[in-house]
Amino acid sequence: MIISGFQKLTLLDYPTKLSAIIFTQGCNFKCSYCQNSDLIGKNDSLISENEIFEYLIKRRKVLDGVVISGGEPTIHKDLKPFIQKIKNLGFLIKLDTNGSNPKILKELIDEKLIDYVAMDIKNTFDKYEDVIKTKTNIDKLKESIEILKKSDIDYEFRTTIIKNFHDLKTIYKLCKMVNGSKYYLQNFEDSERVLDKELIPFSKEELIDIQKKVSSKFSNVYVRGL
Repeated sequence: MIISGFQKLTLLDYPTKLSAIIFTQGCNFKCSYCQNSDLIGKNDSLISENEIFEYLIKRRKVLDGVVISGGEPTIHKDLKPFIQKIKNLGFLIKLDTNGSNPKILKELIDEKLIDYVAMDIKNTFDKYEDVIKTKTNIDKLKESIEILKKSDIDYEFRTTIIKNFHDLKTIYKLCKMVNGSKYYLQNFEDSERVLDKELIPFSKEELIDIQKKVSSKFSNVYVRGL
């Protein structure tokens, strides 16, 4: 695996689990809001698998799980054997994905190699490429959504909401798209790493209003950070 980042401890990224996070290098999207834009292309800041496994072996009785994030993990051909090695140590696995590779997603679920999936939904499908800044196969994204809905795995959908792309009408459409699944809206956070410096986050007051309005129509939708 080509790994560019490793966070040894997180209480936030795997719900109710004490975890470590592995960040794979490379992504097939170029999302304008990405907080890990340094992982999109190649860089020389790599971490060896040996270093990661040495740490995980020592923390088997401390950590509950490992989050595989990125970048986009499913673009890596050796993702499955890498996850299998971690599972063999007894860890739960959470996968963060953009949903562009439903074949691998289904294999990981069917072979019980992952325990939780967080899939990002960037926008309504007719405006998806406004956010990801590249071409993509929308049918594959739809397939990944259906795979998760029909599976028995624990999962969530999530969208980073940005005033440049998402108004209340758009958010309602997104809520309908996930159709009863657990769905999180998370506010865009500006930083030096984001690719588009013109993006605008929602204010806390606006987020409270969004939460109030969506919760009156959709019981499965939550706004993170309130």
